[in-house]
Amino acid sequence: MTKLISTNPADGYKKVGEVTVSTVQETKRKVNEANQAKKPWKELGVEKRTEMLRPIYNEVVKRKKEIAELVMLEIGKPITEAIDDINWDLTYFSYFLDNGKKFLADEITHKENNTLHKVVYEPIGTAAVIVPWNFPFGNMLWGVIPNLIAGNTVVAKHSEECSLSGKLFDEITRVAKLPKGVFSQVYGDGKVGEVLVNQDIDLIWFTGSSKIGKKLYEIAGKKFIKAILEMGGSNPAIVFDDVDVESIVDKLYFKRFLNCGQVCDAVKRLIVHHSKHDVLVNKLKQHLETKKIGNPKDPSTHMGSLVAKRQLDVLEDQVEDALKKGAKLVCGGKPKNLPNGAYYLPTILTGVKRNMRVWQEEVFGPVLAVTTFTTEDEAVQLANDTEYGLGAEIYSKDLNRASRVARQIDAGSININNGNHWLPCNPFGGYKSSGMGREHGRWGFQELCQIKNIAIG
Repeated sequence: MTKLISTNPADGYKKVGEVTVSTVQETKRKVNEANQAKKPWKELGVEKRTEMLRPIYNEVVKRKKEIAELVMLEIGKPITEAIDDINWDLTYFSYFLDNGKKFLADEITHKENNTLHKVVYEPIGTAAVIVPWNFPFGNMLWGVIPNLIAGNTVVAKHSEECSLSGKLFDEITRVAKLPKGVFSQVYGDGKVGEVLVNQDIDLIWFTGSSKIGKKLYEIAGKKFIKAILEMGGSNPAIVFDDVDVESIVDKLYFKRFLNCGQVCDAVKRLIVHHSKHDVLVNKLKQHLETKKIGNPKDPSTHMGSLVAKRQLDVLEDQVEDALKKGAKLVCGGKPKNLPNGAYYLPTILTGVKRNMRVWQEEVFGPVLAVTTFTTEDEAVQLANDTEYGLGAEIYSKDLNRASRVARQIDAGSININNGNHWLPCNPFGGYKSSGMGREHGRWGFQELCQIKNIAIG
C-alpha cells in the first residue's frame, strides 16, 4: 500500500506521520456507500441531522489543543495562531448548527384564498468536498458540516500537505455515529481527487487554487452537475491621501501576513496614494521588524514557516522576477539565521509594475507588493487589474468616496476602514477567477440545495 508522508516544514521537514493513500477501488466504494445513504439521510430532516452533528462540535471543543498542535506540526503555523484558528472555527461551526434549520425552512411565496405556493430546499445528493491545507480544520468544517446539515452525503479529500489533520477530523466525526456512507474521507494528492470527482457524484465543493478549480469546473460541466468553487485571490488595499497611516499599520500587517501570508483572502497588493507611500512603507517596515519569526512551538513566535519547500521555491521565483524587473526590496527575503525549513521573512517590495509576477499571480506567502496612484480612477483601475476578485480593502476618511470605489471594484467582499466581512452570517466568494457560488450565511446553505417550488391550489 502506498503511504502519504506528512512532514514538518518548520523543522527540517522531519516526518510527522503517514496515512495510506486511497485506492481507486476504495474511492469508488465510498462514493457508492454515500449514494446508498443519501435518501435516508435526506429523509431524516434538517432538525434531526443537526442534532446528530452536535456531538462533533463538543468533541472539537474537547480536543482543540490536540488539533492545534497537529496543525502546527503539519503546516508550520505558530501554536498561538493555531489555537486562535480553532476558536474562530468553532464560531462558524456553532453558527451552522444554530441556523441551518432557519435557512432551510420552507418559504411561502404566494398565498391567496385556497392557493398556496412555497419554496422547499432539498439536498442535491452526494458531494465531493476537496479542501486545502492553509486552515486545515476550518476548511474541513466549512466544506463538510453545511453539506451534512443540508442533507447531502459527503466524501471528502484533504490536501496531501496535511493528511494527518484530515485523519484526525475523520476520527472526531465518529463520535456522532453517523449512518454508514453519510461521511467518509479519501486520502492522497490530486490524482486521488481526480478519481473522486469522476465518480457518480452530484456536487463538487472545492476550495483551492484557481488552476485546479477551473479543471474541476470542466469536469462538473461534462457531468452536468453543480460546482461551488472558492479559489485564489490577489486582494488590493487602496490607501487614500486622507488616511492616518499609523492607524492602519497593524490591520495591514494582519491582512497580509496572517498564516505566513498563505491566505486566499489576504491583501496581496498595496495601492497607496503617492503622498502617503514613503511614510506608510516605513511604518510597515518598522512594524515587521518587531515580529519574531521562527519556531512555531514558541508561544512568542509571530510567524512560522511556509507549508512546504515547493511553496518556498515558487515564492522565491516570484520575488526574484520582481527584483530583476526593477522592484526594490525594502525588507525581508530568505533568512540566514533560522532553522532548516520553509522559512521566508515578511517582505515588502516597492516599485512594483504590472509586468511582474507578484502583480499578475497570486502570491501565497509573506510578500507585500506596493505601488502608487494619483487619482481615484487610477486606484480603481489598478485594483481591478487582476484575474482575481475575492476581496479588497479601502482606507479613507471620506466614506462617500470609499463607498463609491467599493461599488466599482470587482470582488465579492469589500472592507472599508475597520470593516471586517468575516462573520459567519455573511456570504463569502469571489468574482472572476476567484470562483463561483457563495459559502456561509443563508446563501451558503441554499447553494447546497435543489430549490423546488410547490404550488397548491
